[in-house]
Amino acid sequence: MDHVLAARAQMGTSLGFHIVFAALGVALPLLVFAAEGMWLRTRDRAYYDLARSWAKGMAILFAVGAVSGTILSFELGLLWPGFMRYAGGIIGLPFSLEGFAFFIEAIFIGLYLYGWERLSPRAHWLAALPIVLSGPISAIFITMANAWMQMPTGFRIESGAVTDVQPLVAMFARPWLVEITHATLAAFVFTAFAAAAVCAVAWLRGDRRAHVAAGLRIAMVMAAIAIPSQIIAGDILARFDADHEPAKFAAMEAVYHTQRGAPIAIGGIARADRIDGAIEIPYALSLLVAGNPNAQVTGLNDIAADDRPPIELTHLSFDAMVGSGTALFLIAAAWFMTVLRRRNMSRLLATVIGCGAPLALVALEAGWCVTEFGRQPWIARGLIRTTDAATIAPGIDIAFYGFTLIYVVLAATCWWLLRQVDRGART
Repeated sequence: MDHVLAARAQMGTSLGFHIVFAALGVALPLLVFAAEGMWLRTRDRAYYDLARSWAKGMAILFAVGAVSGTILSFELGLLWPGFMRYAGGIIGLPFSLEGFAFFIEAIFIGLYLYGWERLSPRAHWLAALPIVLSGPISAIFITMANAWMQMPTGFRIESGAVTDVQPLVAMFARPWLVEITHATLAAFVFTAFAAAAVCAVAWLRGDRRAHVAAGLRIAMVMAAIAIPSQIIAGDILARFDADHEPAKFAAMEAVYHTQRGAPIAIGGIARADRIDGAIEIPYALSLLVAGNPNAQVTGLNDIAADDRPPIELTHLSFDAMVGSGTALFLIAAAWFMTVLRRRNMSRLLATVIGCGAPLALVALEAGWCVTEFGRQPWIARGLIRTTDAATIAPGIDIAFYGFTLIYVVLAATCWWLLRQVDRGART
């Protein structure tokens, strides 16, 4: 395997695995906090049991995420020395701050888990608050680093060397706000639908315990808030990309030629020079981007051939993200209408909610792929290309297979531990 392909495959596998646990680490503490808060308010034992069950899952997922995140931190230097040579001194600040947020989260997870019988109920509930806050803050700092990779700033290059570094300017690169909003909401969407799906599947299997119904209710409230918010944030991010990252936007939307009154292409298979099988809505893309059906949209023909992202993968990932997100919105709407009409949950609705977890996973992973594919062939746009940043050390392909095996073992271990938590909750 080519060394660049092997490095990309290993990094992609690591990120694809870690992002699941990172997302759960961001949003699951809020579900735990809400469940325990409902117990304090109502003294309904179902919420207490739910909080304790979710807290055990939170601890397991945090541990696995810590392992996979540590691997990623080493891979940045081992797989991409060319990138770290330029970027290490520029975007070190958000990485350092993320470390502080991570340690705060780790400390308070320990206090929370061991404080059930040692702290007063209210003090124990409040001990979860730093966990609720530190998870999203940690993700925000990491996403800031990724935003810098999209539009590098805060430095100058003189004679091939980085000079005049301004860490705060680099940390707040132009896309930072739209990216952290979209990425953070993605974590809440995924976690909410995953938790709801677990409860819905348990209900379908005949588990009518009160805390299962309570968990479904809390998770779906989060989902019903997060998914429409995410759709709005995604629209804002797409408009930003159209204005500031035209190559990425053209690949996402499969726009081959700069044109006015650009149609939107839904579905289809994007090729290097055309798209097959797409449903096109005339003028829709121009209207969505600028509010004007005759607005001009930049196409790939105005992008240098060696600066174009891989349109096949970028467009496919974008369609998968949007399609899954739309389906999730419909699921949340169906649940909300059922609650509004005060109807009992049917088996059909429970089945649909159960499908929310894989759909949310597709949306999460595909969204990240859009971000990464859309930046190619640059690892830091306009600064250094991916091919120039990769290590030339031998044996990267062997390391890729080895780390893939580690992730399989970690996933299997995590699944087994979560099953033990579920069985313990049933006894």
